[in-house]
Amino acid sequence: MLVEIFDHMDLCTAAEVTRMLPLVSPQRRAEALRYTHTHGQFCCLRSYLMLTELVGAISPTLDYTCPEFEYNDYGKPAIKGRPDMQFSISHTKNAIAVVISSAPIGIDIEKIHAPSEALVKKTMNEAEQNRIAQAKNPAAEFTSLWTQKEALLKLRGTGIVDELHHVLDDTQDILFETHICPHYVWTVAQPRNIEMP
Repeated sequence: MLVEIFDHMDLCTAAEVTRMLPLVSPQRRAEALRYTHTHGQFCCLRSYLMLTELVGAISPTLDYTCPEFEYNDYGKPAIKGRPDMQFSISHTKNAIAVVISSAPIGIDIEKIHAPSEALVKKTMNEAEQNRIAQAKNPAAEFTSLWTQKEALLKLRGTGIVDELHHVLDDTQDILFETHICPHYVWTVAQPRNIEMP
């Protein structure tokens, strides 16, 4: 498993988007241009280039500079013709995260923010609500739990579901690696039988 985090969002400019456009596959270029704002275009392009760097790090002899994606029924992307290279991408206002592995993997990154009471009740079960209420930093605790849920759903390839209260139930077979940074939190979820480096 390899992870790359990018948080130099001062580089998120229209000029940088223009520079990156010819460096990606036609498929990814079209996806980036569907965004109507610079931030979305930048994250789409930058995350793709991060992924190609990680592919190169795993397989230096593989000429895979512009991989094309295929998608499952829920929209989870995979590299065409490379089931041995599983990846996940996430971005938020202030950072981008990409992970690659030989096994199913999920990653989520979120800006730390204080959630409303309504959002906590809508997305967290009673035990999780208590953890948030008792935490020294409730915003970071909420964001940690949220990234764990999203990373797990990305690992499973289902995306966000309507019922989020019990997403983390029965996850003994899942290994979570959560990092709380000053302005954001990121979590990787993977099957427990896969060793962390």
